[in-house]
Amino acid sequence: MNLHNTKKPGIQCQTIPDSATPIPDGNRHYDWQYILGVAREHKRVLIAANIIALLSVIATVPIPLLMPLLVDEVLLNQPGSLVAFTNLFTPEQWHGPTLYILTILGITIALRVIGLYLTVWQTRQFTLVSKDVTYRIRHALLRKLQRISMSEYETLGSGSVSSHFVTDINAIDEFIGASISKALIAILSLIGITVILLLIHWQLALFILFMNPLVIYFTVILGKKVKTLKKKENTAYEIFQQSLIETLDGIQQIRASNREKHYIQRVIEKAQHIKKHSASFSWRSDAANRLSFNIFLIGFDVFRALSMLLVVFSDLSVGEMMAVFGYLWFMTSPVQEILNIQYTYFSANAALARINNLLGLQQEPQYPHNKNPFENKKTVAIKIENVGFAYGDKEPVLNHVNLNIKAGEKIALVGASGGGKSTLVQVLLGMYQHQHGMIYYDEVPIIDIGLDIVRDNVATVLQHPAMFNESVRNNITLGIEISDTEIWQALSVAQLNDVIKKLPNQLDTLIGHDGVRLSGGQLQRLAIARMLLTKPKVVILDEATSALDTQTEKHLHAALHEFLKDKTTLIIAHRLSAVKQANRVYVFEDGHIIEQGSHDELMQNKGLYSRLYGKHQDK
Repeated sequence: MNLHNTKKPGIQCQTIPDSATPIPDGNRHYDWQYILGVAREHKRVLIAANIIALLSVIATVPIPLLMPLLVDEVLLNQPGSLVAFTNLFTPEQWHGPTLYILTILGITIALRVIGLYLTVWQTRQFTLVSKDVTYRIRHALLRKLQRISMSEYETLGSGSVSSHFVTDINAIDEFIGASISKALIAILSLIGITVILLLIHWQLALFILFMNPLVIYFTVILGKKVKTLKKKENTAYEIFQQSLIETLDGIQQIRASNREKHYIQRVIEKAQHIKKHSASFSWRSDAANRLSFNIFLIGFDVFRALSMLLVVFSDLSVGEMMAVFGYLWFMTSPVQEILNIQYTYFSANAALARINNLLGLQQEPQYPHNKNPFENKKTVAIKIENVGFAYGDKEPVLNHVNLNIKAGEKIALVGASGGGKSTLVQVLLGMYQHQHGMIYYDEVPIIDIGLDIVRDNVATVLQHPAMFNESVRNNITLGIEISDTEIWQALSVAQLNDVIKKLPNQLDTLIGHDGVRLSGGQLQRLAIARMLLTKPKVVILDEATSALDTQTEKHLHAALHEFLKDKTTLIIAHRLSAVKQANRVYVFEDGHIIEQGSHDELMQNKGLYSRLYGKHQDK
């Protein structure tokens, strides 16, 4: 078995070409101009959507006119164009009220079915455009998260980030895909209704058309007053989602500490904020909608009374009056669609602002790939020169740290918790950016290497490794194509092959959220197997065996000996058994190194031994 010299497998994944970059050059945020630019790329689809919308209106707008006119031509025995049209295509013996009514009924149903089909088709066209827009935004956000500063991400939290990907982008999708397509049909329908009403009775039509803009204007004013409430509602949902996710992620430890009542109560308090802001927005926006709709209904009543007066005092017929009633009712839907679009616009506009805030977060530095000190080498030396780091404006966690690790040397970092050991690991990987000093790999500064190259060659095994609710295989390979033979070899070295063979589906067994189906020690060994398969040039073990029993740890160290031979290794541990593997030991305290030497040399200091290992450590 040789896990040591095998060529590192490449990652198999599908990439999107650079030509599909979601944000155009020079545009640092999303706005409606950008969205229009994407829409223009779908010119043929949008032209087809507009043509379909026009055909849909042509099919549906005449419907309210057909049956009412039969009142004049059939019931009131004043034959006109509809009767004449029907007579052209039917035998004379069929002519009569039944034929005329059934014919117009059949035409009406056919027009409704055609209109429905065309409307669905038109919505589909707009949906294709909206899904492309939202995909590009999601793609850009994911690319942004790929290189976002870890300090920024840790401040935001997963709940806040996920709300941008779901709630905010769905608001934009709803506006583009549904609201705009409906608004187009609505506007064209109103234009068609206007033309027909002008043909029926132009004075009445002008009065009706004068009232509708007043209703729309009044509703827009109300909408502006409630849009701030929508913003507060969205913020409340974001805070609630963040609190809920954090609580659910830690529910096992919370329950074990009998503190679920406290944490669930915190989530309930966040839910109360949703209740407050959502209720305020919901009833006020509903009140605005109902008020504007009732103004429209009052106008409808006025139009109806006016139509009746015109039948008495003008040449408006009863059938035409009923047609006007039909169009008045027919107008309610398109008018409401136009009124409702402002609310979806306010939501989408606010969502764009929040997405732009996410895009504005600080990214980790993109160092140039000037040199690759790992190339064609078994391992490399590490030099840490005067490195300092602090979280925000707090006291430094690393304070002028200096280390010189020779290629192939194994060192241990020991000291009390909070001394800066794990933070140093994060700085070595570039997860946190050092604020002064420099890190070198084989005398090449990290700023000339590139963080991606460093992470490809420096592997870390943490005390609490991240696991996904996927199979054992996927948790070991992390998406890299690796043969089963290599996987089993790595599991054997990690002292885990017997455990995995006993699982129901072996490598294809799901391990649950955070690897809940495995013990802490098994998860640590799974992470060690993952590290082995990456063929690193430098290995960092950060309390990587803390959950193992003494016997298993002994076998594991023996199995790892060949793999780690002549490979630069950093061991962070409190266990004496792990520290014994190192050639040199560095003692961390308050962010800097207070003592160094071989393990045996440091053990001569009885006070230091007691501080580091206590009285009951294995020897």
